[in-house]
Amino acid sequence: MILNGSEIIVECLKEQGVDTVFGYPGGAILNVYDALYKHSDEITHILTSHEQGASHAADGYARATGKVGVCFATSGPGATNLVTGIATAMMDSIPIVAITCNVTLPLLGRDSFQEVDIAGIVMPITKHSFIVKDVKDLAATLRRAFKIAKEGRPGPVLVDITKDATANECDYIKETPKPIERVTDTITEEDVENAVAMIKAAKKPYVFVGGGVIASEASDELRKFVKKIDAPVCDTLMGKGAFDGSDPHYTGMLGMHGTKTSNFGVSECDLLITIGARFSDRVTGNTKKFAKNAKILQFDVDAAEVNKNIHTDASVIGDAAEILKRVNAKLEQSEHTEWMEHIKNYEEKFPMKYRKDVLNGPYIMEKIYEITNGDAIISTDVGQHQMWAAQHYKFKSPRTLLTSGGLGTMGYGLGASIGAKVGCRDKVVINIAGDGCFRMNMNEIATATRYNIPIIEVIFNNHVLGMVRQWQDLFYGQRYSATVLNDQVDFVKVSEGMGAKAYRVADIESFEKALKEAIELNIPCVIECDICKDDKVFPMVAPGAPISEAFDRDDLNKKESAN
Repeated sequence: MILNGSEIIVECLKEQGVDTVFGYPGGAILNVYDALYKHSDEITHILTSHEQGASHAADGYARATGKVGVCFATSGPGATNLVTGIATAMMDSIPIVAITCNVTLPLLGRDSFQEVDIAGIVMPITKHSFIVKDVKDLAATLRRAFKIAKEGRPGPVLVDITKDATANECDYIKETPKPIERVTDTITEEDVENAVAMIKAAKKPYVFVGGGVIASEASDELRKFVKKIDAPVCDTLMGKGAFDGSDPHYTGMLGMHGTKTSNFGVSECDLLITIGARFSDRVTGNTKKFAKNAKILQFDVDAAEVNKNIHTDASVIGDAAEILKRVNAKLEQSEHTEWMEHIKNYEEKFPMKYRKDVLNGPYIMEKIYEITNGDAIISTDVGQHQMWAAQHYKFKSPRTLLTSGGLGTMGYGLGASIGAKVGCRDKVVINIAGDGCFRMNMNEIATATRYNIPIIEVIFNNHVLGMVRQWQDLFYGQRYSATVLNDQVDFVKVSEGMGAKAYRVADIESFEKALKEAIELNIPCVIECDICKDDKVFPMVAPGAPISEAFDRDDLNKKESAN
């Protein structure tokens, strides 16, 4: 059939099973929005308050559902406002397709009004970027974009389309997308046999899990693997929920704000089995001293991650679920009783401690876990609140923590929570924010109220930029440069002004009451929690130090007493 470019875009989205698009219109993309209007019963469009909110919402939708998230923006500033969200998705391997429109072909390269080379701008932060100048190339490019976003290691793809390509006509033939094949051709029998031999020989194995396990939907095979080899499990921030956080084998996060148990255990293990994790600097600390007693075995779909940050002794390249399936088939049941007891002793010796006589981040997260029975989807912004969420909420299943791990994007969580709630209507969705982060993208509360998307925004308000101030306190002689936020902004009034139900709480009883009511009301709600500016995230590893030197408040007190 003969269709114009805008109609082809909509038909291609329908081919891919897209039911929701997040975006913001403008002149260059008007033709597309006109076509979308005619299909509003098939594809829901969520008008965000800012294009960055649209990219974060598409990202949150993708993380929560496992589908490809889609966002729209017009040319120029509309397109560039997507950049932070695209980079966030790239760093965390999240599949989104960003569709932007540009000036007409004759105006390209002439510094025309709202013209920008967005395909060139995002080249380093996408798996691929396209510019479509001919309507005949449009359908094939969009289909390729979705395939690239999903296959192998997922990630964002941008398709920029000239306005005349959205108006011109050509023949469109519907296609059914082919299933995305798992990456298995790189998995060799020799590599699998070598991995199995290393696992069998280990006396003190440790399993280290990253976001790749979630991307490959490998949690079931991971659980079988852990039980079979009888080993403790730690994770990255991105790996939360890949392995049940309430399981006895689980020891908590690894790295800068990981548990002492995980940091000390990995430092003592003789085999570190790393699955779908990239050895970020926040995980490894001093790379020269990371897991120095261990051989390192890495399972990853991306060969570029092997030996990039940490030298590995062996690896298997391919889809994590398929690798684990093949390895599990060759393993017999093992018992590492003495090693597991040693790790259990660490857990008893170094529990996660916090005060229960005042309102604080860890206490709030434990209450959220208790009230939601650990079944909520938790999104976060970036900072102390993010770490408290990772430390004190037991993520029992995949796709329940949505957070900017690699890029560390302040303002990410609110848009992501909107995307998650749209994609998972039956789940309670709660965004954990700091006051500094809330200031960045608080305008997306208006998006939630416009569509009555019942997200719950919990603000940890300590009136400072908490994580930056923590570093200033510990490493910069308590010089609090530009981190104090005492001013006249009233988050409750601002939230109410955008149409949300808002609460201000100062004790745990009031918080518990507000959260239960917010869940029951099932409307957009904001809960501002007043906490102490001096609260810190512990344990912590100092920059440049090995993870074996993780310290907490007790260690600081002992050091101060000794001095």
